[in-house]
Amino acid sequence: MFKLGTYYTLNVARNTPHGYFLQDTSSSADDEVLLPSRLAFRDLQEGENVRVFIYKDGEERVTATMQQPKVTLNSVAFLKVKDVNRYGAYLDWGLDKDLFVPHREQIDSMNEGQSYLVYMYLDEKTNRLAASAKIDKYLDNETITVEEGEKVDLRIWKKTDLGYKVIINQVHEGLIYHNEFFTDVYPGDQKTGYIKQIRDDNKIDVTLRPIGYKKVAPNAEHILQRLKQVGGYLDLHDKSDPDEIRERLEMSKKTFKKAIGSLYKEELIRIEDDGIYLVD
Repeated sequence: MFKLGTYYTLNVARNTPHGYFLQDTSSSADDEVLLPSRLAFRDLQEGENVRVFIYKDGEERVTATMQQPKVTLNSVAFLKVKDVNRYGAYLDWGLDKDLFVPHREQIDSMNEGQSYLVYMYLDEKTNRLAASAKIDKYLDNETITVEEGEKVDLRIWKKTDLGYKVIINQVHEGLIYHNEFFTDVYPGDQKTGYIKQIRDDNKIDVTLRPIGYKKVAPNAEHILQRLKQVGGYLDLHDKSDPDEIRERLEMSKKTFKKAIGSLYKEELIRIEDDGIYLVD
């Protein structure tokens, strides 16, 4: 039995007028799944292997596709609402059949044209893929699978008084404090982060800076804050007029050069001929 919402590498067993029947040659099961011709994107030969995604089509048949969905089973994505009716909302997830969000899985009523961060799950009662905006209940901080200092994948989730909640490796909830940000972020943004601290209650603090980063000197911090205020770019560099640097940043050219040098070493900025840029 093929698991919905996941990728498989399957073997082309035979070609029919309707498409290609695929088999998993690594399994003893004799199951087959149809890859319709319109979802194959190219001609396939019997015996070749092809990577496909498994889902249910509009007639509730288990189907393979070479389309690439924007989300897979037990993961999150930022998806746009295509339609809303009395049953729920329907999201564009990159396939020909929209992804359903029941009303009970919405926090606030979803609106057509808006995008939301959702978690895709398999509804065991109906054996259908569905999505939920109530992400909290699908995350697990009981069993921690990361370590302090580890590099992780992040999804920006929602803003709080302390900072932003984030989703770590599609599994855990974490928090990045406001003072860790030097550029604007928005729900759904994907970032690379680092596990800063795992607390006794299994709450996880995350940072966007590699562990071992030393707090920058006040002048460098001042430049970072100014960059954030002006959209991530300053047209100042080591050939800029000293008076202009002093007027705009209230520091000497020597101090400015030292500060941007330290920021560059910490990979917080890029130094180009036309100025300095915040690193995303």
